[in-house]
Amino acid sequence: MLHRLRARLAYALARRLFHWSWWVRQPRGWRWLEGRFARMASLGDVGAQSFYGHILLFRGQGLGAREEGLRLLRLAAEGGDGKAAYQLGLSSLAGDARKAPDAREAVRWWSLASAAGHPLATRRLAELYRDGAEGLPADAEQAARLAARAQALGL
Repeated sequence: MLHRLRARLAYALARRLFHWSWWVRQPRGWRWLEGRFARMASLGDVGAQSFYGHILLFRGQGLGAREEGLRLLRLAAEGGDGKAAYQLGLSSLAGDARKAPDAREAVRWWSLASAAGHPLATRRLAELYRDGAEGLPADAEQAARLAARAQALGL
């Protein structure tokens, strides 16, 4: 119990220090921040998994950091984080050197993000249904419903 409280307090401090560029530029400071982010993510905090997953995906060094970032984003998305699910949908649709673009997987992630209230995911999902993709036939009716939902969410 006490270790979770200490982890939460250290994580809150790390999130504040993350906005201080001089702290982030210091190698020791950055290692300390990363340790707090990783610790909170490993304790199962969905917000920390999403935050640290995004950092590793976009700022991490090497393929291992990217893979760990995607793993953390998957955990966060399955935990209900719409931003993480949206990012996984983008990654699925883009593909990479080891995996071809997968529109069905993008639909799955963007549907989760849309259910969590992410307006951009809903709009991208509507566009995907409108245009269709490999392995995903166009569906004008579904696209219209999703476009109306995106508009209701603020886009």
